[in-house]
Amino acid sequence: MEFRLLGTVSVDTRRGPLPLGPAKRRSLLAALLLSANTPVPMGRLTACLWDDEPPSQARGVIQGHVSRLRALLAEGDAEAYGVELLTAGDAYALRLPETLLDAQRFEELLTLAREQRDPADAVLMLGDALALWRGPALGGAFAGPPLQAAAHSLEESRLSAVEQLAVAYGRLGEHHRAAAVLRTEAVAHPLRESLSAALMTALYQAGRQSEALDWFHRTRRLLADELGIDPGRELADAYGLILRGDPVPELLAARPKAVAEPSAEPARAPVPPRPALVPAEAHADLLPRAPRGFQGRGAELAALGRAAAGEAPVCLVTGPAGVGKTALTLWWAHRNADAFPDGRLFADLHGFSDTGEPAVTEVLREFLLALGVPPRRIPESAAAAAALFRSLTDRLRLLVVLDNARDSATVRALLPGGADCVTVVTSRHRLEGLIASDAARPVPLGTLDAQDGTALLAGVLGEERVLGEPVAARRLAELCGGLPLALRVTAARLAGRPRWTLAHLADELADERGRLAHLAVDDTGVPAALRLTVQHLSGSAAHHFGRLGHHPGTHFDPYTTAALAGTDPPAAARALEHLGAAHLVTETAPGRWELHDLVRLYARDLDPAAGPHALMGVLDHYIATALAAAETAQPGGEPCFALPADFRRPSAVRDFADRAEAMGWLAAEREDLARAVSAARAAGLDDRAWRIILLQWPQVVWRSRDNWVPLLYTALECAQAVADPYAESRVRTLLGWVLSEEGRLADALTLLEPSPALARRTGDRLGEATSLVNLAVVQSAQGDLDAALANCTRAAALARAEGNPHTEMLALLHLARTHLASGAPEQALHVARTALDLGPEHEEAARTSLLHTVSGEAHLALGDQPEALRLLERAADEAESAGYDEGTVRALEALLRVSGRADHRKRHEEAVRRLAGEDG
Repeated sequence: MEFRLLGTVSVDTRRGPLPLGPAKRRSLLAALLLSANTPVPMGRLTACLWDDEPPSQARGVIQGHVSRLRALLAEGDAEAYGVELLTAGDAYALRLPETLLDAQRFEELLTLAREQRDPADAVLMLGDALALWRGPALGGAFAGPPLQAAAHSLEESRLSAVEQLAVAYGRLGEHHRAAAVLRTEAVAHPLRESLSAALMTALYQAGRQSEALDWFHRTRRLLADELGIDPGRELADAYGLILRGDPVPELLAARPKAVAEPSAEPARAPVPPRPALVPAEAHADLLPRAPRGFQGRGAELAALGRAAAGEAPVCLVTGPAGVGKTALTLWWAHRNADAFPDGRLFADLHGFSDTGEPAVTEVLREFLLALGVPPRRIPESAAAAAALFRSLTDRLRLLVVLDNARDSATVRALLPGGADCVTVVTSRHRLEGLIASDAARPVPLGTLDAQDGTALLAGVLGEERVLGEPVAARRLAELCGGLPLALRVTAARLAGRPRWTLAHLADELADERGRLAHLAVDDTGVPAALRLTVQHLSGSAAHHFGRLGHHPGTHFDPYTTAALAGTDPPAAARALEHLGAAHLVTETAPGRWELHDLVRLYARDLDPAAGPHALMGVLDHYIATALAAAETAQPGGEPCFALPADFRRPSAVRDFADRAEAMGWLAAEREDLARAVSAARAAGLDDRAWRIILLQWPQVVWRSRDNWVPLLYTALECAQAVADPYAESRVRTLLGWVLSEEGRLADALTLLEPSPALARRTGDRLGEATSLVNLAVVQSAQGDLDAALANCTRAAALARAEGNPHTEMLALLHLARTHLASGAPEQALHVARTALDLGPEHEEAARTSLLHTVSGEAHLALGDQPEALRLLERAADEAESAGYDEGTVRALEALLRVSGRADHRKRHEEAVRRLAGEDG
């Protein structure tokens, strides 16, 4: 197991990385890892997850993320590695061996490197340390101010390590290597004067004085243009030393070694002379200028560099409209200009443009002219021109950039012939055909995080304006969804309106109804870019895309998509594949997709009149699927209810193989089900809202202390709004039980007391039985045992009359418990046996475990210890096998009253720990 902060926040295990989920959960993990083995107070965690006023439910959100982290760590066998997420009062601590944390290993290697006398050893250690970095620190996290500061500190340590590595190379006399490692960082951090000074010194010592002086003037201009300052003393001293030709004082004793200059590219064979058709002095360069204000993308630039290595590579930069594919490619191409001494060709294929795509012959003609072919020697046919292009480039070291490609066939005709040529293709489509035929290496491009998005705004507007409103700047970045095109349009609007505040524009963008209109400037912007993508969709894909904009949730699958679009899951699955290939939807897990916020708004505006129909379809889909999940999770269980009169049954409903799959769906969809409830209420569909909430009852029962009370109160409001006593009774019964589990007995009693009468009024005898049982539980806990016995007896009789063994078992379980509490173990034992005799087909592991626990406790009270121990052991085993920790704790607590066995105590402690983990 390995924890990573130096790059995307992640946890690697033998089975692969843990699915950490949303950015705030990664932020929580990052905060705990930065203070590993030390309690982190709730206040500090809140500051890490929210950079402004936290929401009222912040504590509950953090507890929920802690609970999920514990479950994920358990899945990764964390205990075997000595890893444990502990609760310490109002704080949490992540206990782990520090060797499992990459940031700790990085610091240890730096310390060891400083202690080495032999610079060769220092080089090895510093190389190992820097190899631990896989991108910008704390990537993928929602970085509040404390995490921003931590990421900055880690980045400073990395840059310090790079400078140490350059010094070590210098001590070895390998000044070319020192220059190579420094150049990469100096380009990325052009205003860091210490890097520029060190690079100048390294270049000078490598015999590259003119390059060193050029770098000084470049840095001087940047400092003047960006910050309005002159070079500092360190930079000026290096410049003076180089002008005078003086030796570098600290390295006078070092004996330079004859070393070959390394290259960022893999070693290549010497390039033979050019074909005679191309003039020797020709240097093709059709590349547009480098983009201004480019920010971040360290991991993607590195990935593009790796993809460009090898023989005749074809690199495929893909992503949605406006994500910055062209900017990334041009930035990389300009940074690596030296790797392509024979030139750089560029063509915009206009694959997603109103103007149409240029003919292949036109593109080849431009390429051949740039390579020095006289116009009269250029063939007229595309095939002949392509053959000549491949022949001319066979011995060249050339970069070819094919921008905005729509299909693989067009790209194939434009590929160069040389093994030393690199082709970079950008596309909104995945171009899987090109991957299959030419081993194209994908470099997928996603959106920017909030930090890089804010930096992009600063690059256009100036740092002073952004630093003056840091909260508003970050809010703008988030409202733009990290989409570079949206950020640039936003910056352009602000740049043209110097009196506007960033907060003013953020308030405008916060209104979803007009957000897309604010992200358009002239004929460019997000809507225009998306329109050019959508216009190439098939009719079916476009229809499904328009309906997805009305989805109230965040994720969808073919069943959900079909419900929204009024189709069937196979047709929806095909449409999603087409939309995914066009990068309009993103597959986050097999069969599970999501929309970028701005894409969702665009899709919704395509067919606004379809909203009510799509919403009704997806709500009824959730009801039908949740019914199937509840029936699979607990066959024969309650509640059952009549469907709404206008219920639209989906064309197909998901099948659940077993209880685990059904419970997994309920857990995974909890957030989207809550969003569906909100959308239903806003549309006046309270009859759907309470049903969607109530159908989650298997998950509510299984995870009763998981903050269900607010949602259940919403269900109660909905039931009362539609004046449905059946619904009100059912909701009161479930909510009252949850409140009793939370120890809020007075509130539970208030909710439960009207419930039996409401059920009786509607003829819901099973609902009346369940409400009487839950009422009895509260009465027993408050000491009113006579009332509890009467209500449990009444409930059992009602269930028996209805022929429902499941509810009868529930009533008998609590009747047995109440007899035991009232000092009547014989009656308790008799009732428990009656319940168990109802038949195994009605048994459920959790319930039989509780019945065996009651039976064991009754035998203890009667003095039959051997039989008691046997039954309690069985109860504990049943509960553990079902993952029912509450039942495990109860059975083992009874065992520990008469048994001092170490294994019983250990199992009890583990169950309590798991239960605490659920509570967060």
